[in-house]
Amino acid sequence: MPLHQGHDTPDERPMSVNPFIGEANPVGGMTEAPPKHRLPAGPLPPATAYQLVHDELMLDGNSRLNLATFVTTWMEPEAGLLMAECQDKNMIDKDEYPRTAELERRCVAMLADLWNAPDPAAVVGCSTTGSSEACMLAGMALKRRWAQRNADRYPGARPNLVMGVNVQVCWDKFCTFWEVEARQVPMEGDRFHLDPQAAAELCDENTIGVVGVLGSTFDGSYEPIAELCAALDQLQERTGLDIPVHVDGASGAMIAPFLDEDLVWDFRLPRVSSINTSGHKYGLVYPGVGWALWRSPAELPEELVFRVNYLGGDMPTFALNFSRPGAQVVAQYYSFLRLGRDGYRAVQRTTRDVARSLADRIEELGDFRLLTRGDQLPVFAFTTAPDVSAYDVFDLSRRMRESGWLVPAYTFPANREDLSVLRVVCRNGFSVDLAELFVEDLSRLLPHLRRQPHPLTHDKDAATSFHH
Repeated sequence: MPLHQGHDTPDERPMSVNPFIGEANPVGGMTEAPPKHRLPAGPLPPATAYQLVHDELMLDGNSRLNLATFVTTWMEPEAGLLMAECQDKNMIDKDEYPRTAELERRCVAMLADLWNAPDPAAVVGCSTTGSSEACMLAGMALKRRWAQRNADRYPGARPNLVMGVNVQVCWDKFCTFWEVEARQVPMEGDRFHLDPQAAAELCDENTIGVVGVLGSTFDGSYEPIAELCAALDQLQERTGLDIPVHVDGASGAMIAPFLDEDLVWDFRLPRVSSINTSGHKYGLVYPGVGWALWRSPAELPEELVFRVNYLGGDMPTFALNFSRPGAQVVAQYYSFLRLGRDGYRAVQRTTRDVARSLADRIEELGDFRLLTRGDQLPVFAFTTAPDVSAYDVFDLSRRMRESGWLVPAYTFPANREDLSVLRVVCRNGFSVDLAELFVEDLSRLLPHLRRQPHPLTHDKDAATSFHH
């Protein structure tokens, strides 16, 4: 979650309260206006508190029109009902809520089968609050396994992790928090993700693993996991270094099994030791739930698993946090049960079809150049054509926001910092009709942008932001 600071100059003005919010008599029942940044001295009626919060939240953007986020913004009412019924259940308390724990176990088993584990019964896994926590856990396991293999040199030697510069920010956090050197393969030309051979060349005896991303947040493209494993196989033949691979499948691990069944990226590759995904992205569940799976117990050192009994029973746990609601795990099981393979395939195919069609429509406008076309993740990135000089992607993002559309504009990282793009994330619920409305609003805006003398967005950091 983002960090927040207190106000330098506290706003002492009280919140505004409508006289009709309160008792039946709007005069006699007037509620004292509560302060904004201090706890009120006394309680408010529940209806008053609700209305004050409700009214302020009306100023948030419409999540269904947010084309920046990968996070699920729509579920069926039945899923919402189940989540409401389970929001008071603490996921960690498996002895008190054994059926919730059983549903978590079944989800792990289903994912192990979906990701082609050679022995699904041997796979170990857990739910998390999202892919960021899952990546942290996977990185911790890689580091501990490396430390065990190099007990004679560690902690003197500094471990490193190899990945593309396009990885999600959670991997930078992992390297910072756990004191691991981040070795990043830069972008080059029209290659916007990791190059397998370049990644292998960065590996040495202190490399704890290589991260391959199945679905880059920068442009929606898959990294070549099989080619990465092959390059590391060759490295082992030459040097004896046996480097494991973790697949960050935050988005793609819930797309590829249904739409790209011939693509080999998962536990079919012996070098893949662990995989994570976000249940709350293309797993089709409200935030926040993620999953981390390891090929076998050998990939997850036992000393990282804590066992507690003060809640009743013996409960092994591997997580960064402790208490969290069981609602999202239950919702994940509901989605698996509700859709099955055919249902997920239909939903993801529809989403990809919308993305590809929308990308084609945007290209036909003539002002833009596509970097990707939505044919891997249902995500595509585009920039202005070389002959467009009156406006840039930041102008377009800012102006589209006026119509309610949230479209992130951002600059690519090292070696391609010259490239600024817009990215569109298509999710379940972003229909053909909504895509048509998007194109209509974009087409209506273009004549105004073309008449600008030059790009007008001065504070590009404030204009929009890059949302993973």
